[in-house]
Amino acid sequence: MSARLTGLTRLTRRSATAALPIAAALVLTACGNPSDGGTAEVKGENGTRTKINLSADQKRVTTPKVDSIAAQVPAKIRKRGTLEIVDSSDSSAPLTFYATDNKTVIGVEPDLAYLVADVLGLKPHLNTVSWENIFVGLDSGKYDVGFSNITDTEERKEKYDFASYRKDDLAFEAKKGSGLKVTGPEDVSGKTVAVDTGTNQEKLLVEWSKENVKAGREPVKIKYYQNQSDTYLALASGRIDLFLGPNPTAAYHVASAGQTEVVGTYSGAGKTLQGLIAATTKKDNGLVKAVNSALNEIIDNGSYAKVLKRWGLSGEAIEKSEINPPGLPKTNK
Repeated sequence: MSARLTGLTRLTRRSATAALPIAAALVLTACGNPSDGGTAEVKGENGTRTKINLSADQKRVTTPKVDSIAAQVPAKIRKRGTLEIVDSSDSSAPLTFYATDNKTVIGVEPDLAYLVADVLGLKPHLNTVSWENIFVGLDSGKYDVGFSNITDTEERKEKYDFASYRKDDLAFEAKKGSGLKVTGPEDVSGKTVAVDTGTNQEKLLVEWSKENVKAGREPVKIKYYQNQSDTYLALASGRIDLFLGPNPTAAYHVASAGQTEVVGTYSGAGKTLQGLIAATTKKDNGLVKAVNSALNEIIDNGSYAKVLKRWGLSGEAIEKSEINPPGLPKTNK
C-alpha cells in the first residue's frame, strides 16, 4: 500500500530538485465498465483521458531482450532463467491490485517489473507477499528484486541497492468539502491523521509532529488502522481529519469513490529533495547494475512511457534510472 521503511524504523524524474507541494498527477473517473470486461478511465495532467484495463487479459506492454544487458545478470540467475520479483499483497490501485477476476495481479508495479525481465531475457515470476516478507525474502535471497512502491532511503542503503524508476510523492486525503489545505507541519497541528505503520509517510508525520511541539504548537494525533477500508470509514465518519498515503493511490480513490479530496502533496524525501521509488535488491548481490541498465533501456525505447500512460501515471516518470541516488534522509523534514 505504501512506501514503507525497513530496519530500525521499518519500511515509494529526475534527480534531486526542490520538492514543494505539487498538484496530484492522477485523476480517475468512476470504476469498471462490465460491458467491456472492466475498465476505468484516467485523466492525465494535460487533460487527456486514458482507459485502464481492469480485466485479467492485460495485454501487457512488452519489449525485446537486449543481449548486452542480459549478460550483466549474475550467472546464478541467468542459469535459473527466471527473475524472482516480489511485490506487496497490501498494495492498491493503480500500484498493485487484483483484476476483475479477483486473482490476477495487475498494476504499474508488475508491468514495469515484467518489462525489466523482458530486457534481461528472463521469465518473470511475481511473488505477492505481506509487506514485511518482501524484505525477509530479499535478505534471504529467495527473491531477486522488489517492485513494490519502495522508497529509496539513506537508511535502507545500508542493506539494499536501488535502481530508481518513479517519483515518490505523498498525498493528504480529507473528506470532500473539509476546507483543509496541507503544505507543512503547522497545517496538521492538532489534527487527527491516519497513516500506515512502518512507512516513510509515518516518518514524515512523526517528525512534523515533533516540529510542531518544538514550535509550541499542538502535536499531531496519529492513528493506525488494520486496512485501508477501515481508514476510509474513519475518514468518512469524521473520526480522523486526514489520511496520509502515496499520491497515486490517494488520487485513484478520490476519483473512484467521490467522497474525498487530496488537500496537499509532498515529496516522500522531504522539502528539499524529490523522493524516488526504486527497484530494490539485496546489497552487493550483483543484480542492481543489470536492473538499472534494463530500466534505462525501457525509458529510452518508449515502453516505460507506455506503461505509465496506461495507468495514468505519466506525471511520475523519471528521465533516467540511477543506482543508489540521494534518498530520504535519516532525518526527514
